[in-house]
Amino acid sequence: MTNFTTRPEITGTFGVVTSTHWIPTAVGMAILEKGGNAFDAAVATAMALIVVEPHLNGLGGDMPAVIYCAKTGKVQVICAQGPTPAGATIAHYRAEGIDIIPGDGLLATVIPGAFDGWMLMLRDYGTMTVREVLDPAIGYARDGHPLLPRVANQIADIADFMQAEWPTSYETWVPNGELPKAGALFRNPDLARTWTRLVEASEQVSGREAQIDAARDAFYRGFVAEEMAEWLKTAEVMDASGAKHKAVLSAADMAGYAAHVEEPLTYDYGDWTLCKQGPWGQGPVFAQTLALLKHTNIAQMDPVGEEFVHTVIEAMKLAFADREVYYGDPDFATVPMDHLLSEDYNRDRARLIGPHASLDLRPGTVPGYEDQVARTMTLLAGQTGGAVYEPTMAHLANAADKPTEKRGDTCHLDVIDRWGNMVAATPSGGWLQSSPIIPGLGFCLNSRAQMFWLQEGLPTSLAPGKRPRTTLTPSIALLNGTPTLAFGTPGGDQQDQWQISFFLRYVHHALNLQQAVDMPLFHSSHFPASFHPRTMDPGVMMIEDRIGTEVVEGLRARGHKVVVTGPWDIGRLTAARRDADGLLRAAATPRLMQAYAAGR
Repeated sequence: MTNFTTRPEITGTFGVVTSTHWIPTAVGMAILEKGGNAFDAAVATAMALIVVEPHLNGLGGDMPAVIYCAKTGKVQVICAQGPTPAGATIAHYRAEGIDIIPGDGLLATVIPGAFDGWMLMLRDYGTMTVREVLDPAIGYARDGHPLLPRVANQIADIADFMQAEWPTSYETWVPNGELPKAGALFRNPDLARTWTRLVEASEQVSGREAQIDAARDAFYRGFVAEEMAEWLKTAEVMDASGAKHKAVLSAADMAGYAAHVEEPLTYDYGDWTLCKQGPWGQGPVFAQTLALLKHTNIAQMDPVGEEFVHTVIEAMKLAFADREVYYGDPDFATVPMDHLLSEDYNRDRARLIGPHASLDLRPGTVPGYEDQVARTMTLLAGQTGGAVYEPTMAHLANAADKPTEKRGDTCHLDVIDRWGNMVAATPSGGWLQSSPIIPGLGFCLNSRAQMFWLQEGLPTSLAPGKRPRTTLTPSIALLNGTPTLAFGTPGGDQQDQWQISFFLRYVHHALNLQQAVDMPLFHSSHFPASFHPRTMDPGVMMIEDRIGTEVVEGLRARGHKVVVTGPWDIGRLTAARRDADGLLRAAATPRLMQAYAAGR
């Protein structure tokens, strides 16, 4: 291993912010400088991410956050994953002539949860007003921000489709009929006006908390919901199914929604305790993978060696197989999480990790769930082939006749302040390519419903009021019981795969954060993707070529179907840490040349 890093590990004592774009990182740092805490900074950072990474997240999207509040001494999860509308029944979707939910358009929309989650964070944990945290984002939307090359390319790729099928999106993203240029200033005045109206609605009442609730009301029960619902009454748009469909989302769905706080799922790994959201997200696969790896000698393996990569890949295959069978919204399905994380279960499962790559999807069988396993495996038997090969989902090119199947990806941010408050959050959804712009509001809706199956009897079967099994999965880890590490990454099904490599290398090999982030990454496409068209490629894995020819050939000799990428193509990890003495650290991936950490 080399001590070289692409960037320094940022250190300081006042505060650190790291995110997947340099402007939001700077915005978050400015909020800390103005006296705000980590929660204020996280909200402002997130709003700026909506402006500068519109192909990766939006105001109509979703957000889970794992937070640590120094005042309460608690790690908690903010769930801003909106559930399905009341009209989202399997019968309705089947009547629309589809057997798999498309990855875009209006049928794929669930209630947009992100804004309420951020306002909940601001109200209950922050110190600032709606105006203070929204002002930077409003400025960038109104006055312009330098357009990322990937955003310009994404717009150019689907401009003809938007002009023909989603004219409101064309008006927003191709202003005056001219394709925006990479690096040039780009404005979204309608989005700026929406935020300004929310700020003005908040200031109709006095008191910080009341103002925040007024902004929430304006979004979910006021002008935003009203204008959204009015448009949805008649909007019927083309999606990846090749047909036009209407949404099932209504004003009543919006009015009844509220983000909430819940306890994290925790798992002890040596001196560390991992904190994740529950099985309504994929986060527990991280814990399951650790539980399996406890029964290997992973800590002694070369962290860039063939044995390490093989062992981690095989453990992840087993954990993700269980995700397919058992995970779902625990308000609707009984998820045997205690059994899945138990010592005996994982000791037995770890024996399945042999010297050669498995080409089978091998979920474990929990007593009483035999029928559920059988139903799931029957469903998945038809999903083999054509899995997503892109290192991220950011700019997939699909068939020309279905340009809207280009995936969106995700953002991530981590913040730690001088008081020890921590936020790890992964906002996503509402990508510019996911759904048409809502007239006058400057943002579009999400496509998270694509993660449901239209078959009865599964934890992820579509049903009204149910949370999709999201791939969004931020992390906080405690060291000897003290909240220490906040981290995460965009990347769909790859999020926990990249995080597990980062975590194992970091905790076992005395690396600094930037060294751990910079090391060559890899992931598996062996199990079913969470995104339309839900395919899988047994035995396929991707790895950065920096790992070396010897490792690649060794993996192929073990039976892995290895797809080698460029040297810096996989993953967008960011991380922040607070040492026991108050020293703060932060790092961000150099991949895609966007993410940045800041601190002092």
